[in-house]
Amino acid sequence: MDLSCVILNDLHPGDFLATARTAQEAGLRTVFCYDHLSWRDLRDGPWYNAVPLLAAAATATDRIRLGTLVASPNYRHPVTFASEVMTVDQLSGGRFELGVGAGTAAHDASVLGLAPLSPRSRQDRFEEWTLLLRTLLTQRATDADGTHYRAVDARTIPGPVTRVPLTVAAAGPRGMRFAARVGQTWVTYGSGEPRRGDTVADAIARFSEPAERFARIEGSAGVRRMALLGLDETGAFTDWPVFSAALADAGYDEVCVHWPRTDGRGAPAAVWDQVLSRG
Repeated sequence: MDLSCVILNDLHPGDFLATARTAQEAGLRTVFCYDHLSWRDLRDGPWYNAVPLLAAAATATDRIRLGTLVASPNYRHPVTFASEVMTVDQLSGGRFELGVGAGTAAHDASVLGLAPLSPRSRQDRFEEWTLLLRTLLTQRATDADGTHYRAVDARTIPGPVTRVPLTVAAAGPRGMRFAARVGQTWVTYGSGEPRRGDTVADAIARFSEPAERFARIEGSAGVRRMALLGLDETGAFTDWPVFSAALADAGYDEVCVHWPRTDGRGAPAAVWDQVLSRG
């Protein structure tokens, strides 16, 4: 099973690049960062934009894949974002992983002063956004006239180095069907938030349930599965070998953890060597 990591955007760019290089040397598959303008309880501190961070990491590394986890329509237009994705993919020599999701009703959804959307409307917008983004990344010139987005002779030249893989975040039935239809990878946080005091059995149950639901979706058989552990995950790390084996048995191809942090959050430093060894 592949191991990837999230490096949070609150690191100074120089430290972000150094950590990305360390992740590469450790043999991780992908370095992801969150595509938010601010995030949860870190909102009042430093927070750097995902695209410039990933562009810099593309020039500072040469093997590890780089991606968003996840970009959303909350403040990104598909025409401009496709141009940014193409550029980072070119800088990295074709190593970009495009993680996308519908977005939540948190600060990113209101920062531009837009009216709040219902979950159904948010998914409608997300599907249109993703399909247009995919189109822009696979052809040189695009015209589109949708409900939420328009494109008028939008140019994406020269295009990505190769087809940019889509990692689609989804929790509900409609979202999972969409992920199975358009994604190369499906990513889940699991069912519910991790809680302090969780056991490894709690963590396994949280990820096994959505994996079972996704496996029942038509067309999901050829889609990779990724488990994204929360910043404050504890249960999975109480017995990492048991947890990682259970993920593999549940059909996951990849697990993504938060890189160990100086504030003690993320993957615990005490078991980091064990996590890196995949055992």
